[in-house]
Amino acid sequence: MLFKETKLKGVFVVEPEIITDERGFFACSWSALEFEKHGLNPRLMQCNISFNTKRGTLRGMHFQQQPHEEAKLVRCTRGAIYDVAIDLRPGSPSRYQWLAVELTPDNRSMLYLPEGFAHGYQALADETEIFYQISESYHLESARGLRWDDPRVGIEWPLPVTEISERDRGFSFL
Repeated sequence: MLFKETKLKGVFVVEPEIITDERGFFACSWSALEFEKHGLNPRLMQCNISFNTKRGTLRGMHFQQQPHEEAKLVRCTRGAIYDVAIDLRPGSPSRYQWLAVELTPDNRSMLYLPEGFAHGYQALADETEIFYQISESYHLESARGLRWDDPRVGIEWPLPVTEISERDRGFSFL
């Protein structure tokens, strides 16, 4: 596995090392030992699948507050997404900064977000599916979010928003 740190400390694009032969290929997509070796949280408590019917659907920006903060590893298994992380860590030099990565089944890239980040994404294609691994179970009492269009953050979404839940639309600005 290849770990490429982004401009936000602790956020990595993770790429599988592809081993090919006449049958096709093999690649490791998860290794607790590799994550530990790179100083990342290897704990895996829950895996989720999210399916989005329409291009332009937006989900986010979600996080869990202490004591149930989550690290996430996100992969797109169908379609394409514009995957976004926002640094919410107090004292971080990049607090409230964001980054985005396009994830597709073809690029096989994954985005790792450590604890202290909000996460969201926009579907770039109809019938898009996301698989993500999380270090903490879902706790309703710790679940929080912030507005996807918060001007203080200034995320540049690639498409008009076609679908968004009332919950996500109702989150507060910073």
